Amino acid sequence: MDEIRAALDRHWAASDAGDLEVEHQIYREDAVLDYPQSGERIRGRRNIQSSRAAQPNRKRFSVRRISGAEDLWVTEYVLTYDGRPSYTVSIMEFLDGKVARETQYFSEPFEPGPSRAQWVERIP
Repeated sequence: MDEIRAALDRHWAASDAGDLEVEHQIYREDAVLDYPQSGERIRGRRNIQSSRAAQPNRKRFSVRRISGAEDLWVTEYVLTYDGRPSYTVSIMEFLDGKVARETQYFSEPFEPGPSRAQWVERIP
């Protein structure tokens, strides 16, 4: 479990630094990445890496929390593209210490609803 957590820490730090080689060491060669909101599936570590390398935007990653056990880990983070935040959840399933499947969900920020204003506080 400590090995997987350390691998996740390296992965997200490399993602933020733009180090594509280190970022993708966490994946198995036959890994599958799903983006359910756009209906996309990418098969294979090299294809995942190539698809990310082709993105024209400047990305930053700010991890809010990582939790998991055994072979299932979830990372909640803010992915910022060219200064615009996207609140993101990554669900990673591990097999033999490497990611076999990842599913990522993205959410754009939105204005709070006035009907609940009296019960909420703003998150910094």
